[in-house]
Amino acid sequence: MPPKFNPEIKVVYLRCTGGEAVPILRLPPRSAPRVCLQKRQAQIEVVPSASTLIIKALKEPLRDRKKQKNIKHSGNITFGEIVNMARQMQHQSLARELSGTIKEILGSAQSVGCNVDGRHPHDIIDDINSGTVECPAS
Repeated sequence: MPPKFNPEIKVVYLRCTGGEAVPILRLPPRSAPRVCLQKRQAQIEVVPSASTLIIKALKEPLRDRKKQKNIKHSGNITFGEIVNMARQMQHQSLARELSGTIKEILGSAQSVGCNVDGRHPHDIIDDINSGTVECPAS
């Protein structure tokens, strides 16, 4: 008699620091990818965070986390890149519309320390709220 198999797939969301290789035994307490176990095989899908996408858009070189601390990410991103990031992150966002997700990405850009089209990200958030800057519908 074959063993009973439950076809229901459960998805577990975990967090880890990007770029670090983690052994499979330490994966559950420290990783940010999605882990899907089926027949004792883990299927991993990495879902990047907003700050990771912003730093990747800045095209900065990789750093050694042990040697370099408190890095200032001064750079410039276009508003089109912010919209593309918001479309990637929309399924994770709690915002109803894409404009809310764009504001979330702009808030992350502000905390990272970069500019958007040469302007401070909070100024662009104010322009979106006032209606000066139009956001795409989806």
